[in-house]
Amino acid sequence: MNNKYFNVEDTIFDITEKYEEAVDLLVSVGFDNFKDEKGRKTFGKAISLKNALKMKKINVETFVEELTQNIENNKLNQDDAQGKNNVGKEADVRIEGILPCPVKLPLLEGFDGWMAENDLGFKVDYELKSASMGVDWLKESLEKSESADVLADIFISAGFDLFFDKNLIGKYKEKNVFEDITDFDKYNKDFENDYISLKDPDKEYSMIGVVPAVFLVNRDELGDRKMPASWEDVLSPEFENRVSLPIGDFDLFNAILLNIYNAYGEDGVKRLGKSLFKSMHPSEMVKSHIGKQERPIVTIMPYFFTKMTKNGGPMAAVWPKDGAIISPIFMLTKKDKKEKIKPIVDFFASKKVGEILSHNGRFPSVHPELDNMITAENKYMWIGWDFIKNNDIGALIKHCEEIFNESIKGGK
Repeated sequence: MNNKYFNVEDTIFDITEKYEEAVDLLVSVGFDNFKDEKGRKTFGKAISLKNALKMKKINVETFVEELTQNIENNKLNQDDAQGKNNVGKEADVRIEGILPCPVKLPLLEGFDGWMAENDLGFKVDYELKSASMGVDWLKESLEKSESADVLADIFISAGFDLFFDKNLIGKYKEKNVFEDITDFDKYNKDFENDYISLKDPDKEYSMIGVVPAVFLVNRDELGDRKMPASWEDVLSPEFENRVSLPIGDFDLFNAILLNIYNAYGEDGVKRLGKSLFKSMHPSEMVKSHIGKQERPIVTIMPYFFTKMTKNGGPMAAVWPKDGAIISPIFMLTKKDKKEKIKPIVDFFASKKVGEILSHNGRFPSVHPELDNMITAENKYMWIGWDFIKNNDIGALIKHCEEIFNESIKGGK
């Protein structure tokens, strides 16, 4: 289980000080308190990687394999990436964005390989960061500028607020800046059927895949309760204060807020707040092996991380019967650069990239020829383009956050 990079008995602090990849992966599986340095210095110094993973019932061996692979892939690509990964306004084409942590390195490796094989005849600079880094590095320039020149020619990321907030990229949507130049007449049958349609009818925004949110249920904590099968179940009183939510994953959490609001209104958002598991103090977590400590019954997480559960263990993955809430992985492309950027867009919209997303990362692809290996009975929950058009998404997210936070504090 151990490797030449770290030992599972090492503290979280020691491992994350050496490897940024560890921070990305830990945050992705729900350790929000390790996202900032203070959390890593306090709680991280008091607990080993092995014990931290066991507390969340995460398969230690699978996690170690994933982290080791990320470290090794990063080492192989680091020198090359540093030479190319510098965004500059002097470039003919600029690419920016946020990639899901589990597929960032294989996607970058694939893109570097494709670039080496294809002489485009112009300079391409890109900055594609891990999702755990957030989008604050992009927001400041977007808020201050009124010119679309501040935008990269191709922008890739999951989420809603960045794309539809009228103070951010959303302000350029009405200016006819973007055009979907992928060649898809229809998306994958998983996303174009009798109950869902992901393709933008206005042909402005394109997508390459989605991040689905599913349930991970701790059967040891479930007690006499029925196994939750839907979002309605999770919002019920019997799961109050027993649900772990991906609050640190802003893209996915915002998608959850919007979909719950769309389906259940403000009352649903209040119930979501009441369901939130109040984390133990770090000192209590360290001592949690002594006596019986309450743990979350349900953890909401990206579908990818369900593969880290132990076979035959207490954790059961549940795909909500009313649909896994999705955060789309959007790809925005500038209309005035479409001839120049078309080959690059074709790469990111390719079946090869779709396979990396879907098969490597369990982020289902919209590519019509790809088998996402998700059964037809497993549906998706999507707010829909009409909802997006009829609402100020940025303002609505803020409104839902206020309701959610007030509910956590005990407000009615």
